[in-house]
Amino acid sequence: MVDSRDVLPEAAPDFQIELDTTGLYCPEPIMLMHNKVRDMRSGEVLKVIASDPATTRDVPKFCQFLGHELIRQEELEGSYRYFIRLG
Repeated sequence: MVDSRDVLPEAAPDFQIELDTTGLYCPEPIMLMHNKVRDMRSGEVLKVIASDPATTRDVPKFCQFLGHELIRQEELEGSYRYFIRLG
C-alpha cells in the first residue's frame, strides 16, 4: 500500500511566460490573459496565477472558446494556477 505522504507532487509543466493576476477580480484576469496571448506563439505555454475563484470557471471557458489547451489547473491554499498551451 502506498501512503499518500510518500507520493511526490507532480512537477509543473514547462512554460515560457508567467502572468500573475493575484488580487485582481473578474474580468481583469481574463482581460490580461487575452492581452498576453497576443504576444505569444502557437505551442508556447502560459502559466497564470490567480486569487479570484471565478477563474476556475472563466479560464477553462477562455481556453475552449479560443482553441487553447488547458494543460493543468491547480488550487493551492487559496491560489489558483493554470498552464495553458496556445493553439
